[in-house]
Amino acid sequence: MVLDGITLFRVRGVSAFPAERRASEIIARIATLAADRTFPAESLVVQETPFGSEVVAGGRRLFAVFDADARLEGVRRPVLAEVYRGRVEEAIQRFRHDRDGSVLWPNAARALAATLLLALAIWLGRRALRLLRATLEHRYRPRVRNVQVGTVEIVRAEQLWHGLHRALGMVALLLGLLAGYLYLDYVLHLFPWTRALGNSLSPVLLGPLATLGTGAIRFIPDLVFLVILALLTRFLMKLVRLFFRGVRDGTLTLSGFEPDWALPTERIVRLLVVAFALVVAYPHIPGSGSEAFKGITLIIGLIFSLGSPSVIGNMVAGQSLAFRRAFKVGDRIKIGEHIGDVEQMRLLSTYLRSPKNEQIVIPNQLIVNGEVVNYSTLARDGGLILHTIVGIGYETPWRQVEAMLLEAAGRTQGILQQPSPFVLQKALGNFAVDYQINVYCDNPRAMFPLYSALHRNILDVFNEYDVQIMTPAYEGDPEQPKVVPREQWYASPAENGSQSGVRRGESGVVGAGSPEGVVPS
Repeated sequence: MVLDGITLFRVRGVSAFPAERRASEIIARIATLAADRTFPAESLVVQETPFGSEVVAGGRRLFAVFDADARLEGVRRPVLAEVYRGRVEEAIQRFRHDRDGSVLWPNAARALAATLLLALAIWLGRRALRLLRATLEHRYRPRVRNVQVGTVEIVRAEQLWHGLHRALGMVALLLGLLAGYLYLDYVLHLFPWTRALGNSLSPVLLGPLATLGTGAIRFIPDLVFLVILALLTRFLMKLVRLFFRGVRDGTLTLSGFEPDWALPTERIVRLLVVAFALVVAYPHIPGSGSEAFKGITLIIGLIFSLGSPSVIGNMVAGQSLAFRRAFKVGDRIKIGEHIGDVEQMRLLSTYLRSPKNEQIVIPNQLIVNGEVVNYSTLARDGGLILHTIVGIGYETPWRQVEAMLLEAAGRTQGILQQPSPFVLQKALGNFAVDYQINVYCDNPRAMFPLYSALHRNILDVFNEYDVQIMTPAYEGDPEQPKVVPREQWYASPAENGSQSGVRRGESGVVGAGSPEGVVPS
């Protein structure tokens, strides 16, 4: 039974007439009586009946006190009825007093003064916070140094300074919330219509804070342990990074351990360190033993396992690529039908730059499960062999064909002369002999320009010696050989000279289109 935020007494009910309904009806009658100022509050009396003690006001029944109510309080029924009558009389007097103009207007002035005081406090607080931050910035910022153990940096000065600023902001926020709470508690209690809300403000706001505070006090030992564990884990991860950076840079050497393995091994070790720290920290996390926490972790694990198998596969594949040593950044490789230079090797994908300046992104899992052709690895030592095939008729002596192919290789600028080019007879076909010219180069990025230059020189040499290169479809010997006469080499729109005979490649290697194979620099 609550009137204007003040509890008068308690009543009980039965299944046919619940206590909530009984209390609401009694409160409605009392409020109606209190609002009628013509009725004197002192006229409330208790009348005994065979069924209970009734509190009556001017012949009107407000409520009744039954034996069950008396048993609930542990007193006799007439005594309890008289106590309830006195409480109702006081409530009616207070109800009328709080709504009197002589009380409301001073309370309204107090509420206005409290509002202005709160606004002034907030304004002064913000100015004081800015002044304090400026003072700290001017006096103490240069004195803040990195926290380190020996040469290992634990916490940077910038992080310490930002942490101090955040701490000041949190303190200011807490003070502002405290001022707002005191203001609301004071203003809400000034008026009868908001007094109930003011009474519930403390349980609503301070109740959870008290619970959190009690839990925080119990959590202090675990919190200290987790902080120490976090600092040790951070320190250990920095040591791991320094160690593997030394291995990668060559300042530290491990027998049988390649420097290229340093980065993926560092990632694996750091992951193991974090996993071990989480296992150790798990029992000390608040609520880790509750069923709700276990259910959430189970759901997260299920979502992670069902939603990211390809991501996990690519991550594992990305770590294993470095240990396979199939390629490294800068190599020209072929993966499936894609040829390009390795630009980046990320955790999930590998990025290639094609000869057409296209970016090709290939998932690491596809690379691990497929074949990789590396043009650069062996080209640094023995040279990369470029080869092309031409079909020549049986009427042409094979020694002449091989000599012409070697001459065309000699005219191609950028091809190594040591090791020497060589020719293989790959097949004796139905209509032609397949000759394969093989040449060496030490720059895999120039392979396509070199192929183009070599093909142009082969065409020139065979035209010079009036030897026909067989067309793909053969039906019979033509009356005239299918060669290009010298006087038609620069037919329109080609121009006689170096401009039409030069093709510049992506690495600056050029091929000659003139018979002499001379290419201007």
